[in-house]
Amino acid sequence: MSQLPSEPEFEQALSELKTSLGSFLKAHPNYQKALDIVQIPERIIQFRVVWEDDQGQAQVNRGFRVQYNSSLGPYKGGLRLHPSVNLSILKFLGFEQTFKNALTGLNMGGGKGGSDFDPKGKSDAEIRRFCVSFMTQLSKHIGQDVDVPAGDIGVGGREIGYLFGAYRKLRNEFAGILTGKGLHWGGSNIRPEATGYGLIYFIEHMIAKACPEYSLSKPSTLVAISGAGNVSQFTALKVIELGATVVSMSDSKGSLIATTDSGFSKDVIESIGQLKLKGGFLDSFKQFTDEGKYTYHPGQRPWTLLSKVHIALPGATQNEVSAAEAEALVKSGVRIVAEGSNMGCTKEAITIFEASRKKGGAGVWYAPGKASNCGGVAVSGLEMAQNSQRLTWSPEEVDTKLKNIMKDCYNTCLGAGEQWSGEENTGNDVLPSLLAGANVAGFIKVADAMKAQGDWW
Repeated sequence: MSQLPSEPEFEQALSELKTSLGSFLKAHPNYQKALDIVQIPERIIQFRVVWEDDQGQAQVNRGFRVQYNSSLGPYKGGLRLHPSVNLSILKFLGFEQTFKNALTGLNMGGGKGGSDFDPKGKSDAEIRRFCVSFMTQLSKHIGQDVDVPAGDIGVGGREIGYLFGAYRKLRNEFAGILTGKGLHWGGSNIRPEATGYGLIYFIEHMIAKACPEYSLSKPSTLVAISGAGNVSQFTALKVIELGATVVSMSDSKGSLIATTDSGFSKDVIESIGQLKLKGGFLDSFKQFTDEGKYTYHPGQRPWTLLSKVHIALPGATQNEVSAAEAEALVKSGVRIVAEGSNMGCTKEAITIFEASRKKGGAGVWYAPGKASNCGGVAVSGLEMAQNSQRLTWSPEEVDTKLKNIMKDCYNTCLGAGEQWSGEENTGNDVLPSLLAGANVAGFIKVADAMKAQGDWW
């Protein structure tokens, strides 16, 4: 029996990878050694963060940085500030990040970090003091050629600014050690929008192959989105811009469902963005629910609240689509499920989606977050490139590069899925597994780099 502590989120991610690699490892058993090695982080850093609250009292939180794999480049991955943060979650996120970053085609390794500090309900001054204390410890372990963190849940532009300023003062250098910076001090155009936009660019290729009748240019195409943070907001805005209809948004307290054929408008999504910047929740969105255009459902996610939906895009957090909710989505006629969040679907939900795909015809085609939501880290990589050149590219240039990265990622996953899904006996109308394709393609890139550098033999 293993003496290691239980790490359910990490174990779930590792199990998914092992399952996907079955056909590949059978053909190439020597890569089993690479799998044994890559699942162990290169380094885990844990530290205490002592900060002063507005009453002058000392408060303490746990800080972490998991530097998972640097075979393709500097460690790269976000910082999460949320009470749920623990080592299992950060190991799962860093592990997934390693293969996600490989799929972008850019030179980035994988990492993740954060703290169990909860920024909700804290004053700006308290958040600033926490960020300074956190960076005092983290600055010893990062650098533009070593480890380049970014934002994640609880870490937006304000927090990135505080963290960057603390690093600059501590180290006496202005360097690209964080991404997601302000545009006038080293940030990139399209970075706030990148994960949401990239998700849509990815699923456009899925739709074109699997169900072109549900093009995002058609108002009759119904798109369900969960979450109300940065990723979900820009996902919704891009869907609305293209012409399809957004029918849901949600947060940790409940879901907001559109009751009219027009769905969510651009103005409503932007109002949600302002609400979230102030730390608010959708249950306070009375001005819209009172008009009868939306209904609020406390304590529920959107997936069981919709009688008809064509595209489902989980964008909140991990394991937000259960088996029962997956069954409800299949029953509602969903054709595309693609994760804007990391590991947004439970293992049981993925099994249901994959079983639907294998039936062929009008089945569900599922894309894992390591492929479909890699646009955010892709533009972070582009921000790093701009920092190195001391240049700022135009929004159009960055957006074009993002579209090409998402297209290449889709084609890479599609090709690997066709070759290594282990489903040779399925019918001609069965789409390849993008889950298997993403896992195998990402793993091969990382494993080959590790072997070339002497990390396994």
